[in-house]
Amino acid sequence: MMNIEKADVEDLLRTFIDPNNGNDLVSAKAVKSITIAGAVLSVKLELGYPAKSYIDELKAAVEEHLKSLPGLDAVNVEVNVKIVSHAVQQALKPLPNVKNIIAVASGKGGVGKSTTAVNLALALAAEGANVGILDADIYGPSIPMMLGLSGYPESKDNKTMMPKIAFGIQTISIGYLIEADQPMIWRGPMVTTALQQLLKDTNWDNLDYLVIDLPPGTGDIQLTLSQQIPVSGAIIVTTPQDIALIDAQRGLGMFEKVNVPVLGLVENMSLHICSNCGHEEAIFGEGGGLAMADRNRIEFLGSLPLDINIRKFADGGTPTVIADPEGRSAQIYKQIARKTAARLALKAKDFTTKFPNIVVQNT
Repeated sequence: MMNIEKADVEDLLRTFIDPNNGNDLVSAKAVKSITIAGAVLSVKLELGYPAKSYIDELKAAVEEHLKSLPGLDAVNVEVNVKIVSHAVQQALKPLPNVKNIIAVASGKGGVGKSTTAVNLALALAAEGANVGILDADIYGPSIPMMLGLSGYPESKDNKTMMPKIAFGIQTISIGYLIEADQPMIWRGPMVTTALQQLLKDTNWDNLDYLVIDLPPGTGDIQLTLSQQIPVSGAIIVTTPQDIALIDAQRGLGMFEKVNVPVLGLVENMSLHICSNCGHEEAIFGEGGGLAMADRNRIEFLGSLPLDINIRKFADGGTPTVIADPEGRSAQIYKQIARKTAARLALKAKDFTTKFPNIVVQNT
């Protein structure tokens, strides 16, 4: 029997690419331990992102990959998940009880950004994370309807709000505080103050990810978010249509200017499949999102079809990931969620809580 060294195992693991982050397991710092006892190899992996629906597949694939080493009787791979807080903009610190904030943005309205944000939050939760969603679209809050929620949030101390819960995720929206048909005739400063209060006056409970559904454009809310709210990463939502891509490019440029990493791009309504005959047609054009991602060197997280059920489920208060969890669209949302979290896991970690505060006193 040949003697297998840990270095041989490491070298082989360097050739295994994790499809969720595009990196090999060693570079992604996923390999936590390698143990060789006689002819039995044991490897412990630790993912920095939730991946409940992928872990068994990963375990089997890595075991198969390692079986190419000669002289082994058995290969055991153990996979764990540990989600940590990641770095935010300089001069800001992560919020207490919220490890990571992910902003979901689009340049223009009507591209399915809120639907994407809700399904992303639900998909992250389905993959095993503790998740919240904040509806930052003060003028047009749609999260309450999409999650089938209404009524005022509870307050236990008359100062802060308890998030409302739907399908296991924590939520807050201005829509819970106003009547459904009441217009928000507010100037910018009032809107940004409302955003700060929704974020900081809500008792979030130990969140791995808080998804913020932004209004369209690059205005007051976006500026406040990028300068005053600790964001770990952003996602841009677009359709393949040229006019949507131009505006999405502006949104991307804004995040780059304020040093918020863009984790990737989601293309909505990419293909229409006729429910009668199965004919496929790219109503809004094709390939635009992929071309934009390539041009900007960002990850193309996935594309979703123009599907009547995605719309029906969202309007009905039970989004796709919950209504049809095994369906094709729900699988795409889960894939997007894993890729988003996996890309974030590659970013620098937040160490602000690790260092003591130094106080200079006269003694």
